Amino acid sequence: MSTNINPFLKQVSRTPHANFLNLKLVSAESTAVTLLMPYSDNIIGDPYNKVVHSGAITTLIDTACGAAIFQAQNNTQAMATLDLRVDYVSPAAAGKNIQAYADCYKLTSTIAFVRTTVFTDDINTPIATATATFMRSNKSFSIN
Repeated sequence: MSTNINPFLKQVSRTPHANFLNLKLVSAESTAVTLLMPYSDNIIGDPYNKVVHSGAITTLIDTACGAAIFQAQNNTQAMATLDLRVDYVSPAAAGKNIQAYADCYKLTSTIAFVRTTVFTDDINTPIATATATFMRSNKSFSIN
């Protein structure tokens, strides 16, 4: 894990959805983060085939994108999701933890651009990929 981590990232699971999913920070780079969503029966969307619910994966992606933006901008400037496109490539294997690697590859004064790859064991075998844009605010983000 990088030694220059935005302190806010240590609180990544304080939002209600992230807390429910038990999201954890795995690593951080200058513009990127990797988050982990531990496998749980609570994230199953198809009880017969034990397929993870797409809503849990989308929440992981959105949270990872926000965390990457916090890391890239090196502050707690608030943001809001403008556009999030997710391509589901394959179902997540039952019983496996899921990770999301998100990279904030461009920051303007008002918009952040992020790419994300979701995977279990190998980032080169994705479950999903995503691209997103976020509106940047001049106000600090806070969780009560």
